[in-house]
Amino acid sequence: MSAAPLNVALIGQGNIGSGVAKILLDESERLTRRAGRPIVLRRAVVRDLEKQREVQLPEGVLCDDVQQVIDDSEIDVAVQLIGGVHPAREIMLSLLESGKNIVTANKALLCEHSDELFQRASELGRSIAFEAAVAGGIPIISALSQSMTANQIVSIEAILNGTSNYILTEMLARNASYEDVLHEAQQLGYAEADPTMDIDGTDAAQKLVILAELAFGTKVPLAAFPRQGIDSLQLADLRYADELGYKVKLLAVAKLVGDQLEMHTQPTLVRRHRPLAEVDGPQNMIALEGDVVGRTWYSGSGAGQMPTASAVVADLVDTAVGRAAITFANLDIRDREPIVVQPAEEISRRYYLRFNVEDRPHVFADIADILGRHGISLASIIQSEAPEVGETGNGEELVVPVVVMTHNTTEGKLRAADADLKKLDSLRPPNVRMPVAD
Repeated sequence: MSAAPLNVALIGQGNIGSGVAKILLDESERLTRRAGRPIVLRRAVVRDLEKQREVQLPEGVLCDDVQQVIDDSEIDVAVQLIGGVHPAREIMLSLLESGKNIVTANKALLCEHSDELFQRASELGRSIAFEAAVAGGIPIISALSQSMTANQIVSIEAILNGTSNYILTEMLARNASYEDVLHEAQQLGYAEADPTMDIDGTDAAQKLVILAELAFGTKVPLAAFPRQGIDSLQLADLRYADELGYKVKLLAVAKLVGDQLEMHTQPTLVRRHRPLAEVDGPQNMIALEGDVVGRTWYSGSGAGQMPTASAVVADLVDTAVGRAAITFANLDIRDREPIVVQPAEEISRRYYLRFNVEDRPHVFADIADILGRHGISLASIIQSEAPEVGETGNGEELVVPVVVMTHNTTEGKLRAADADLKKLDSLRPPNVRMPVAD
């Protein structure tokens, strides 16, 4: 006798939900074979029943009230694909209380409320699977929670936002401005109409919080570590970085430094020919370092309809065969002593600095003196002869860029130096600072 079907409800039938529905309907035979039982789409909750959809669902599947899913005792798994924190949190708790297992792609919700949701699911004997919440089609949650369990993770370095990576790639490749490439990314569907969370670093930082919780057993609030996006970057800095042998990437980092956890998400100079530097376009990459296996890399499509739908359906198969319940019950995030997050001022690394200075004697000596007095040692200097602002012969000042690469120093020393640098009347905004990952 064949096993009973796994009845599934989709909460949200947008871009990702349509991809999930397409796989469930078009590949039902394959999924039945791999899950050992049929996976049946029983409900799909939408806002507008009249809206045209790219996937034709069976009669009676569409509804516009999530309560129908909550009240349906025949539904085994709810796939929560709505974004944001509210009402997503309240809906997920209600689904758990009604006996449903959960599959979700909602990174913002897990970033903020995973501890509460995971605890409640455990109390109720339910599971929450969330492969699709981080890095789309890359199986990084599976790697951390299953494949790397012989290891203590000591370092995560990751490109987790395809929109930002696409913009940085195209700016340098085509000598284009940030504004022009952002507009193209929106036209191509790589960026949302409101791209704020992608370009200000929030999206990547939320994903890093989830990865760090799995890797280190510590839930770190977004406000507890430095977060900076690409929205203030200029093409000039990408070109200077290239001249120095680096590419600029929005890099999310979490690593053990002694008994503390260093975390930050910032535009970072990554030395060319490192695997992370060579990931271009909308692709993602995560480098994990374990104390047993060493460094491993995972790369692929980090967003988009079908890559993310692939991760959702994989979680459904895992739920059907019982793997999701076992993995969730054994996530190494409970009853662990939290690791202290390293204060931002103590983060130690090399830095790229760019100053726009008035072209007159002793200006660089003033900058070097201030940096030196704060214990910041200089590794290299690039000073352009061409003026960046103003023209000769019309009485306007000449402003030239000065690019500095430091030796290892701390964020705290640079912040202290900033206060003195602001007093120099020879500097013109902006002063640019980016960390360096050699």
